[in-house]
Amino acid sequence: MTGFKTTLSAAFLALMLVSPSAAAPALPFGEKWPMLEKASSGEWWKAASNQKVSPEQGKDKKGRAPKRLYNLNVPRDEVIAFALYTHDRGVLKLSAQLFPLFDDEAKEARLELEENGEWKEVAKEEVIFPGWSAHFRIENWDNSKTVPYRVRHGKDAVFEGSIRKDPVDKDEIVVGNLSCDSSRTKGPRPNILKNLLEMDPDVLFFAGDQTYHHTEHTAGWIEFGMRYRDVMKDRPTITIPDDHDVGQANLWGENGKVAKTPAGPAGGYFYAPEYVNMVQRQQTWHLPDAHDPKPIDRGITVYYTNLRIGGIDFAILEDRKFKSGPEGKIPKMGPRPDHINDPVYDRSAVDVEGLKLLGDRQLAFLNAWSQDWSGADMKAVLSQTAFCGAVHIHGQPDNRLLADLDSNAWPQTGRNKALREIRRAWASHLCGDQHLAVSVRHGIDAYDDGPYAFTSPAIVNTIYGRWWHPEDEKAGPNPVPNSPLPWTGNYEDGLGNKITMLAYANPEDRTNEKKRADGFGIARYNKKDRTTTFECYDRWADVSKGAQQFPGWPITFKMEDNDGRKKSHWLPVMEFKEANPVVQVITEADGEILYTVRIQGTSFQPAVYAAGTYTVKAGADKPDQVSIEGIQASTDKDAAGEKEVK
Repeated sequence: MTGFKTTLSAAFLALMLVSPSAAAPALPFGEKWPMLEKASSGEWWKAASNQKVSPEQGKDKKGRAPKRLYNLNVPRDEVIAFALYTHDRGVLKLSAQLFPLFDDEAKEARLELEENGEWKEVAKEEVIFPGWSAHFRIENWDNSKTVPYRVRHGKDAVFEGSIRKDPVDKDEIVVGNLSCDSSRTKGPRPNILKNLLEMDPDVLFFAGDQTYHHTEHTAGWIEFGMRYRDVMKDRPTITIPDDHDVGQANLWGENGKVAKTPAGPAGGYFYAPEYVNMVQRQQTWHLPDAHDPKPIDRGITVYYTNLRIGGIDFAILEDRKFKSGPEGKIPKMGPRPDHINDPVYDRSAVDVEGLKLLGDRQLAFLNAWSQDWSGADMKAVLSQTAFCGAVHIHGQPDNRLLADLDSNAWPQTGRNKALREIRRAWASHLCGDQHLAVSVRHGIDAYDDGPYAFTSPAIVNTIYGRWWHPEDEKAGPNPVPNSPLPWTGNYEDGLGNKITMLAYANPEDRTNEKKRADGFGIARYNKKDRTTTFECYDRWADVSKGAQQFPGWPITFKMEDNDGRKKSHWLPVMEFKEANPVVQVITEADGEILYTVRIQGTSFQPAVYAAGTYTVKAGADKPDQVSIEGIQASTDKDAAGEKEVK
């Protein structure tokens, strides 16, 4: 534990908005935005939501309780709400979220680590307003051991947890996959918390919509954190904000332009960029430093990056930050600019040249990430929403919608560019947002030639229901053998994207909390046999008693199956002196990288998908040490020959 040091990164300095003075300003984002952060600014303790009231107080004539924010006025020895952390590349980053502080309280938090049975203070950091968060960066971090930590404020407030060692010695790395925690349903989530603690994942991934309180992110974020802090405090946690977290019904960020409305179909961010940055600071500062920290327009920060845990390399994307808004760019073919209901519309009319999905910067990041296997045996991509429209019915059981442009199914060209980059690393995809649990296998040029993906169910599914329900109520071609579900197999979504539906969990009755199909997902990455397993559990399941999963799960597939292109030709068997190298295959005719993967053992025969001449590169962690050019592909696998690679 010796030798570490603390520094403030450039990204941290960019995220710092306002240093608190003795009193927190009543309008932290200026007079244009008086609705933002009212419950945690100014004389916050006087806000109605921060008053203790009886359950009956404030009910309307129908006996309904008012919609209330989380009470932020807590005893002063409880002002540290929760903490989040990750560690990678020798850097520990930990964010502490505090409840609002009174004017006369210290605006400083302290981090202590336990060393040889004694607590040692290693850092002090300012509590940043607005947002009331403090951020600690420890360099030269030794991730080979588990270290207890505690965050302190003032004399009595303490929050404790443990920074887990990197589980590189485990054959299987377990990821909790969660999203969309309805703010309409108050209170804790004891069953999900119990199940997560029972399953003990190595990392948690919250894909977005941690809160739906729109203009009161700090209150909503604290409410979220209090629900899950007992499981987040002891393991790396990835949280990324989605549209509702930044106060919008939908979000097409379009590189940071000004949005006309919070619905956002013309593109951009509606609320103050300083508010967006506050949200991102609270939710993402603890992630590894951004791959390219250059802000987008209006100084809005970025956070897309990668995190390695136990030999699994997770690319963390920002789906919506660079995405084009549909309004004014494509014909309107539904009740809203982002909804299509015309059954005979020209799909090419909405996939016009110049539209962006992930944007050039993130595509370049994915391309570089796919080629760097340092510390990685397998790879996965994490993002906010799905790269398909695996939904037929939206909102209400009678509201059938052909296509929703809010998903990553649109624009189609951008969708396919993203999936090609993911496929190059034989990576799978985890996401949320859709409120409907689905597992699919993507098709890009043909069915099943792309990666597997898992959209988690909504944690609490009371905001916006969705259903997978083909209008003809027929299975697609090549349905899943012996599936308990009637509608699996090959389909096109409303934008013409090819998908193979593997499993879905439709709500049975959204008026019955036991039948809403809300819950959580688990992804298991087995490094030993290079397989991935998707699991999907109902919110009310009890995994300690061997609870059944939603019908259709679990789903297990091989890492190589994330590239499902038809293998038609073969290159010679490559024999390497060192075990488990990284191997890259390039088509010489056009320079396309087909794939870059870490193999197992010392022998590998690359498959390719067409006749031609190929280059094979290899190296210990990157394909930068060996290059063999001019290799002719053969249709005969056994006659392709053998090459010794020095």
